[in-house]
Amino acid sequence: MTTTPPRATIRLQFHKGFTLDDGAAVVPYAASLGVSHLYASPILKARPGSTHGYDIVDHNAINPELGGATALEQLSATLREHGLGLILDIVPNHMGVGGGDNAWWMDVLEWGRASRYADAFDIDWMPPDPALRGKVMAPFLGESYGGALRSGDLQLACDQAEGRISVVYHEHVFPLSPAGMALVLKAAPRRFADAIAHFTGAADLADRPEIARPLAATARTRFAAVLATPEGQAGLATALRRYDTTTEDGAARLHDLLEMQNYQLTYWRAAADEINWRRFFDINTLAGIRAEIPWVFDESHRLILDLYARGIIDGVRIDHVDGLADPRAYLRKLRRALAAAAKHRPASASAGPAYIIVEKILAPHERLRTDWLTDGTTGYDFMNEVGGVLHEPAGEDPLGSLWHELTGRSAAFDPEERDARRQILRDNLTSEWNGTAALLHRLAASNLATRDISLTALRRALGELLVHFPIYRIYAGAGGSTDTDEQTMNWALARARRSFRVADRNLLDQIRHWLADRPLAREPLERRALHRRAMVRFQQLSAPVAAKSVEDTAFYRYGRLISRNEVGSTPAQFSVSVPAFHAAQAQRAALFPDAMLATATHDHKRGEDTRMRIAVISEMPERWRAALARWMRLNAGLVRDLDSGRAPSEGDEIMLYQTLVGAWPLEAGGPDGDFQDRVWGWWEKSIREAKLRSEWAAPDEAYEEACRQFLDGVFDAGRATATRGEIGAFAAMIGPAGALNGLSQTVLKYTVPGVPDLYQGTEFWDLSLVDPDNRRPVDYAVRRAALAEGGDPAALLAGWQSGVVKQAIIARLLALRTAHPALFAAGSYVPLDFGGVLADQAIGFVREHEGARLVVIASRLGSAALGEADKPLIPAEAWGDTALTTPLDGAWRDVLSGHDHDGIDDVAALLRILPVAVLQG
Repeated sequence: MTTTPPRATIRLQFHKGFTLDDGAAVVPYAASLGVSHLYASPILKARPGSTHGYDIVDHNAINPELGGATALEQLSATLREHGLGLILDIVPNHMGVGGGDNAWWMDVLEWGRASRYADAFDIDWMPPDPALRGKVMAPFLGESYGGALRSGDLQLACDQAEGRISVVYHEHVFPLSPAGMALVLKAAPRRFADAIAHFTGAADLADRPEIARPLAATARTRFAAVLATPEGQAGLATALRRYDTTTEDGAARLHDLLEMQNYQLTYWRAAADEINWRRFFDINTLAGIRAEIPWVFDESHRLILDLYARGIIDGVRIDHVDGLADPRAYLRKLRRALAAAAKHRPASASAGPAYIIVEKILAPHERLRTDWLTDGTTGYDFMNEVGGVLHEPAGEDPLGSLWHELTGRSAAFDPEERDARRQILRDNLTSEWNGTAALLHRLAASNLATRDISLTALRRALGELLVHFPIYRIYAGAGGSTDTDEQTMNWALARARRSFRVADRNLLDQIRHWLADRPLAREPLERRALHRRAMVRFQQLSAPVAAKSVEDTAFYRYGRLISRNEVGSTPAQFSVSVPAFHAAQAQRAALFPDAMLATATHDHKRGEDTRMRIAVISEMPERWRAALARWMRLNAGLVRDLDSGRAPSEGDEIMLYQTLVGAWPLEAGGPDGDFQDRVWGWWEKSIREAKLRSEWAAPDEAYEEACRQFLDGVFDAGRATATRGEIGAFAAMIGPAGALNGLSQTVLKYTVPGVPDLYQGTEFWDLSLVDPDNRRPVDYAVRRAALAEGGDPAALLAGWQSGVVKQAIIARLLALRTAHPALFAAGSYVPLDFGGVLADQAIGFVREHEGARLVVIASRLGSAALGEADKPLIPAEAWGDTALTTPLDGAWRDVLSGHDHDGIDDVAALLRILPVAVLQG
């Protein structure tokens, strides 16, 4: 029987092409590898064809495209058979909307504010735009509303079995309200008199749902019955012909019909300026839901809690926790609900409390709140720490200067981030910005002391605060704010004041007063509710502003060294010192010993080993400068001059070369056409996400075509000045050092405090790029065969290019974790210090628990010491006198190499066979 928390997990991405049955087939391999839990992407019913599962349309059904409940039961049985548990990714913040498959959303469209689900979605029913009051903006048209009417793409369609008429636009369905149904059917009053009367009654009594809904249900039943007759069919045809948009009268009637609905059909671009409901970031097809409302929580977690009570799942991963109105309250309620469900778990289910982790981006100075009662984060923080400690800090200034010289853009990241934040507020999240400012304006108007503050001034000040906000969000609530919240606000305001006109600076202090330092209990009840709403709205805005500006924009603009442009990291932090790395691990051991440790995820910008190879450039900035200058000179003939400027831009070209040397396949034969297509997929996305020369909303076809031709030229081996061979040679040159980084990263992840997660397929080298490249199918047959051979890591190092050595090391470390769970779960963490000629090239620590001891030592920053070595192993002579400053006595065995050591001291002896050592005493 497995236990929680997990020892180690394997993340699988489920979709139509990789179902729950496919996952069950991976379980025996995962068990042999040594993980304790499968960590599944969302499996609840999502939009048809979803490739990720985060667009859930029904929280109480298993996705039929994954095999449904039957396949989940079979997967659960297979997991139990092999002693594994299941951690499930859940999505409490939003649902998929649009289409016609979300029953909650359809009900809101049909009934408006009278819908039983009207409060489930974060809808502002009284927005500033009078045309939207009492309505839901439906921004799903691919053209202007007038154009859609004229094109004939808006049509009435009838679901005869349901007795329901809807407006259909491609895949989108917009049901008519009862009043709309009555109006359409009045074209054939004799045939549909009874249904018309009931629909009219339902419309008149819409504010009394206990009466209106049964009337509407009866109307639909009787309408459907009439449709079963020839007369009914003829009447329906008569009714629908009147709304034929190929005629001027028909288009006018359809317009009038639409105007009386509870929604306003709108061109999708209009959402950025006017949408009156909370989205997930700026995605029109993902609507925020209000999990803070008790019945919404209950309905959206009923199946999850049932799965836990039945022992099918053992814990949950909370997606986008910062989107929730009150993460602390939500997580504490979830913890209580899971504890109550645990009373019904079968004896065969895992012991221990439910495992709860949160997807949370932490700034370098930020810490996860301990009062949330979670087991920790999903591991982005560790991904930043381990990546940072494997970068050479001395490379920061020369690489920054090089970036500035070649592109004219800032050497520092902060200006790039601020520019991106301003653009995102202006172009993508204007409606959310406006809505938050409007709430603050209503709050100001409720008090005589602040009633003179204008909406325009509030909007301006709010924007400046958001531009300088240092973290995703604060968590102030009805009781006021914590010291941490206040420090964050003070820091943001101090920065905002520098770029805000003096006359308006007092307004920033007023906003701070509203958002972060007043206990709401002192206010009148009505104002208190408005104040709380404004606080929540701000907090739910600052998080997407940060995500869209940094991860989805500035990361694609700033190319000093893109291995640091990663989810959970900030390019402003070029590296992490060894003492800072150790401090972070010790803090995790003290506060969140069961937090997840990630090095690759479904959201990463580039694969864990792609990053590790690019990181080598930090160790050789001058060599990179020379290579970059040569390639840019040799490829100058491929550059085009467009009206919009150089194509590709210098920045895009530099980031392309980093990507190529980072992901270049090193196996015999080199890259094929598939690799070129994968690189173009990344580059096209990078160019559009940067939003400088092209973007998703308005692609610049000329610029993108010029970049595609440039890439084709780079890969053209027949060019007289071909750089393909040189790029491949550079990748091969830094390959051993990159692999050394990759193996060190792997060993650190599987031995520091926390629960290591293996993202699907990354037990071999992970040279993937941004999604969807990092979600490509995994060849488990090859991995299964390699594991079955049980290769010795030391012997496999010679053929390191295949990645099998990485898998062998993971397997041995997982076996060690299985044999000594308490050592890894509760063992102390004590850093080791090194002296000697290569003291900076080693990192190590000791784990100890109840007499059991483990010493971990890994190589770092090894490119210079490797020299011309053709494998990721620093020669023994290069280590020289490098040794622990305090030797460790006793008999030790290296679980990776199998070698015995009498005492631990000389690094050359410890790392003679492998670049990493894990010694058991």
